[in-house]
Amino acid sequence: MSAIIDVKGLVKRYGARTVVDQVDLAIEPGRICGFLGPNGSGKTTTLRMICGLLTPDGGSGTVLGEDIIEGRDVIKRQTGYMTQRFGLYEDLTIAENLQFVAQLYELPHVSRVVDEAIDRLGLGDRRNQLAGALSGGWKQRMALAACVLHQPKLLLLDEPTAGVDPKARRTFWDEIHALAAQGITVLVSTHYMDEAERCHEIAYIAYAKLMARGTAAEIVARSGLHALVATGEGADKLAPKLSGLPGITAAAAFGATLHLCSPDEAALQRAIATVTDRNIKWRETPPTLEDVFIHLMGQATDNMVAA
Repeated sequence: MSAIIDVKGLVKRYGARTVVDQVDLAIEPGRICGFLGPNGSGKTTTLRMICGLLTPDGGSGTVLGEDIIEGRDVIKRQTGYMTQRFGLYEDLTIAENLQFVAQLYELPHVSRVVDEAIDRLGLGDRRNQLAGALSGGWKQRMALAACVLHQPKLLLLDEPTAGVDPKARRTFWDEIHALAAQGITVLVSTHYMDEAERCHEIAYIAYAKLMARGTAAEIVARSGLHALVATGEGADKLAPKLSGLPGITAAAAFGATLHLCSPDEAALQRAIATVTDRNIKWRETPPTLEDVFIHLMGQATDNMVAA
């Protein structure tokens, strides 16, 4: 099947600063792609170029079969875009907000469309509540309902669960997978590693450049990283001592244990040789997705500093 998103060499500049630098991205229908990276790396700018809100300064490609430059108006109407910040009216009820969005899209049978969206996302008991009185999780669920009112083929979600409790996050992700099962393609930016692992595939961008692409397992396997776990009394207190040693990319306490990571097995052995406490025991462990992303961040140049 043809890719829903198929862009190459995307570039966006603001003055002397390049905020998106030669980004390639292809996503097939019905796939959920997690878009990860540190703050300021160009995730939001990329999403906005894909949905037609920003014009690229370089690059080419198609979204929903339409050229990203010439077909921007068509792309906008067939895409649902959920922004980082809550963008609906807090002094309107859930039902009123959804009615307003349905009218903007000039949808027929507004009342029926709104009722169906409210039922599908479990908003029935709160349909007459003011949006401003909702918790973060319910606000996000309402925002998702607004995004899919017009039955888009592509859904772009910009950190949709930031500040939302774990139960609400899980419910939200169950709905994302249900939408993908209906054939909707989803590109979602997130900082949560557990959410990244719920995606079919991942794209990692650091300071304007796309640095990794594939499934979570593929990205970890290609990283070349090695990891050790230290157990024993005081293991977690070793992080400050080991984190600055040559070749060590991560030394982090997890509860009472320590997680040590490096692309160089010899560097790991040199590091643990500095620990003389015989009560500390070391064992090999697979590197995590978080280990890989921290390692990739260390290899990238901060484009804000460079500018």
